[in-house]
Formats: sequence, structure tokens, C-alpha cells
Amino acid sequence: MRWLVAAIFLLLFAIAFDFGLLAYAMYALLGVMVLSRWLADSWSAHLSATRETNRDRVEIGDTVAVVVKLENNGWLPIPWMLLEDLLPRQAMIHNPPNLQVIGRRLQLVSFRGGQRKTILYQLQCNRRGYYQLGPLVAETGDLFGLYRRYRILSEPSFLLAYPKVIPLEGFDIASRRPIGEVRMSHRLYEDPTRMAGVRAYQAGDPLNRIHWGATASTGVLHSKIYEPSTIAGATVLLDFHEASFDPQHEPMRSELAVTTAASIAGAICQMGQQIGLVTNARDAAERVKFAGWHHEHPSLQKMASRQFARKSGAMLDDTDRLRPQVVPTQRGNLQLRQILETLARAEKTDGLTFAQLVQETTSRLPASATVIAILTAVTPTTAIALGNLRRRGFAVTAILNTYDPYEFAAMSGLLIAQRIETRQLLDETSVSTICSTLALR
Repeated sequence: MRWLVAAIFLLLFAIAFDFGLLAYAMYALLGVMVLSRWLADSWSAHLSATRETNRDRVEIGDTVAVVVKLENNGWLPIPWMLLEDLLPRQAMIHNPPNLQVIGRRLQLVSFRGGQRKTILYQLQCNRRGYYQLGPLVAETGDLFGLYRRYRILSEPSFLLAYPKVIPLEGFDIASRRPIGEVRMSHRLYEDPTRMAGVRAYQAGDPLNRIHWGATASTGVLHSKIYEPSTIAGATVLLDFHEASFDPQHEPMRSELAVTTAASIAGAICQMGQQIGLVTNARDAAERVKFAGWHHEHPSLQKMASRQFARKSGAMLDDTDRLRPQVVPTQRGNLQLRQILETLARAEKTDGLTFAQLVQETTSRLPASATVIAILTAVTPTTAIALGNLRRRGFAVTAILNTYDPYEFAAMSGLLIAQRIETRQLLDETSVSTICSTLALR
């Protein structure tokens, strides 16, 4: 705009003082500026793009192929265009990155009129999470560098990477003994795989309870007595408050906590028992800015700068969510998938503390299920909250996510004072050991 104002001022000056050469030069400059502006607008407006991925749900270590197809819908050639397929900053800052790019997602290309081109690259998922792929940011301009145009092309895609599930070692699935089995004074249901003895037949006993061996030996009908203990499954309480994690140990400790929760859920679901998840983590899907994305809305706007275009197409960095995430404790074929999806989208939050989480969700915790708390930090408030659960009749076990023996001793002291059993989570190799210890206790 400043160049245009200056050129018009010089043209008026040349006309006023009859400077012919200067006037002709300003006419030429104004013509070049108008033509350059029109060409930059035309090149930017006639480009379209679509993105395809070969999958939207992956396991850690899987590779996703991304195909971005571009087309120049105009008849004019485009001399240059800089294209960048956006990826979340949080997915790229670690070493190794959460999403490792194989190929080129930033390219400088040119188009003939009506020409189509394809950008191909791959993403290797090194860590669980919920990632926005795209949108595509395009930059073009005139050959003289007078005008730049920035556009957001294509709709974003979303990729869900499930957390790792570690098989439990030293655990006999056939025994059907769940993690944190609770022995209760009343019988919620009987387990026909664990017979406790026999008794005389009583009217109303079903035929499948009759002990035919004892009946044949005594000549009198006898019925089986099953073990009165209740196999109740578990509810996992995962603390994901950012104040609980030392930044020097991130993202290792937070990812280890998620892996442990996923492994426990996988083991209990494999046994057919009820399992649930309660966490104060933030849901990454809620940060998606383009919920109900309309391609026409942002993509036709003229962006003032590349930074503004990148910011306009990115996911939100934060949300104000204060509600806990709860997967109800129950059985079902889809229970594990729902828990894994919730853990995949879990992000650290500055909202509810763990004590507030327990207070908020106690009424939704079934007393028949063991509470397994996965904690990276323990405060007196946290210990009292778990102690209150135990005093209300819940069986509570705490897994302490720390490799420091002194820190583990300090945290355990607070919990032992509340008569809560603790286990130390050293690293990923200790997950199966902790789970098998709990399973066989």
C-alpha cells in the first residue's frame, strides 16, 4: 500500500510540473503493481487441495502415509508456491519426536494452468496422542516481491495413536483372579470356576449346581458351594495434573503412567472383568479449533502473514475444562477400546487436582471394584483423599510412579499412614512385575 501511495504521489507531482519521463515511469510502475496484485490474487484463489491418510488410528511404531493432492484450477501458470502441511508443535519438540516425518511436508512448487501435483510423505508414530494433520498453508506472490498471498488449503485430518499395552508376566489368565481382588462379607455373584465344597441339596437348586460325584457316592443329592469371594475388577484413578510431574523427567514419567493404566485395563478386560478409568487429564480432542470445519470459511481469507496463517490453522493450545474424564466401571467388548482412546487423548492439565478428582467422582465409583491409583506425586491432601476412600469400604492400592527410592519412601509413608498398599513403578520393564504382584496377591 505504501508503494502504491508513493507512486500516485510521484505521478501527480510529475503531471503538475510537466515531468514527462517521470510520469511515464510512474504509469509503468502503477501498471506493474496493479498487474502483480491481480496475478497474486488469481494464483492464490485458483489453487485447491485435498488430503488423504491410509489410517486414522494406529499403534505406537506404526507408519501413516499422507497424500496431499493439489490442483491449479485456473488457466494461468503459477511460477512459484511454497506449501507446508502443518503438524502440531508438541508433536515435534521432543527427541525422538512424537511424529517423525519421513519425506518432505514443506515444498516449493510451480504449476502450469490446470496442472495437478501430489505431495507424499509418511509419519512414524513414536508416542501415543491425538494429532491434527494439516491444514495445508500455501504462500505465493508476484515475481517482483511486491505482494504475498497466504491461504489455508484442505481440511485437517486427525490421527489417534493408542498407548502401549504391556502383557503381564507371571499371570495365569485361566485362574480368573483380577488385579486387586476384593474379599467381601456378602456375595455379589458366584464364580463357578472356584468351588469351595458341597452341601445337601436344597429345593430350588438348579441342576448345574448338583455335585454328581457326591450324589453317586452317598445316594443323596448334593449341591456345589462356590467360593464366596467376589471377583470385582478395578477402577483406575490416573493423576495427570501438571504439578505432579517434574519437567526434567518429561515426557517419560507421564507416558509411563499412561502405559501402566493401559496395561492394567488390558489385563482385566482379557479376564472378562469390569474395568473403569477416572482421570483429571485434559481431552486433546477438545482443543480442536475446527470442530465443524467449513472449508470455504478460512481458506478464502487473505492472510496477512505466514505466521498468522499457521496460527489460524492450528489446534488450540489450551482449554478451560475442569470436568474429570470418566469411563464407567463395567464389562463389555468395547470397554478396553474406550479406555485406550481416552488414554490416547489424555494431556496434562492445570485444572482438577487429584484430591479434587477423588472428591468429584467418589459417588460414581462402584464399591465392588478395587481402586488402583497411579500417582507421580503424593501430598498429604492426596493421601487423605485415598484414605477416605478406604474408610468408605473401597479396597485401595497405589502405584507410585518414581524411580527415586527416597522419594518412593516419602510418598509411601503418607499412604501407609492411611493403611493403603503401595507399589513402586520404576520404569517400563517393571509394569508387568507390578501388575503380576497385584494379580497374585
